[in-house]
Amino acid sequence: EAADMVLLDDNFATIVAATEEGRTIYDNIRKFIRYTLSSNTGELFVMLVAPFIGMPLPLIPIQILWINLVTDGVPGLALAVEKAEHGIMERKPVPPNEGIFSRGLGMDILWVGILMGIVSLGVGWWGYQMGYDTTVWRTMVFTTLTIAQMGNALAIRATHDSLWEIGLFSNRLMVVAVVVTFLLQLALVYVPFLQSIFDTVALTGIQLAVSLVVSLTVLIAVELVKWLRRRREVSA
Repeated sequence: EAADMVLLDDNFATIVAATEEGRTIYDNIRKFIRYTLSSNTGELFVMLVAPFIGMPLPLIPIQILWINLVTDGVPGLALAVEKAEHGIMERKPVPPNEGIFSRGLGMDILWVGILMGIVSLGVGWWGYQMGYDTTVWRTMVFTTLTIAQMGNALAIRATHDSLWEIGLFSNRLMVVAVVVTFLLQLALVYVPFLQSIFDTVALTGIQLAVSLVVSLTVLIAVELVKWLRRRREVSA
């Protein structure tokens, strides 16, 4: 009979290392799924709800394409190289029949996605009520949603620990991905050539500040939920 596991180096420590690596890969797959699907949920919320509150189209197709290819893709790939979380070997084994959306992953995707949609559409609604031109408030929605997704990517690097505990720069590829995506988003907003392609317009300092500050709601909310879960685990 063939063994389930073969030790090529005759060292039982290899089993521990292999188990840790396997758990890390599984965690990172779940993080990638959580990030991608929550981002898509946010986009879907924005597009579906806007007509019901009397707003014109909040995002145009090329802006959605940009979000799906760049904003979702680049930080998502950085999540694949996230290091093992603290205490990963102290967890109970994952049941073989466990679904990928188990342990609250599906609910996390849903509430984070809806929150991203609310804050992004909320900024657009504010601009719409302020009488801004459609291109202006649409650019604000576009920017807010993009930055909110960056905050989400940073926050979900760890399922239990806070971003500050694992270290902001412990995954340098993620930092590079977030910074590059942010700079590219600014280019889309302020470079005339790109404005004509993505139907954006240069935002004023106040408009950009509103988009940035409101988008931080997602990062703060995800970190707050993790903190509450840690408190609950300690008191249990």
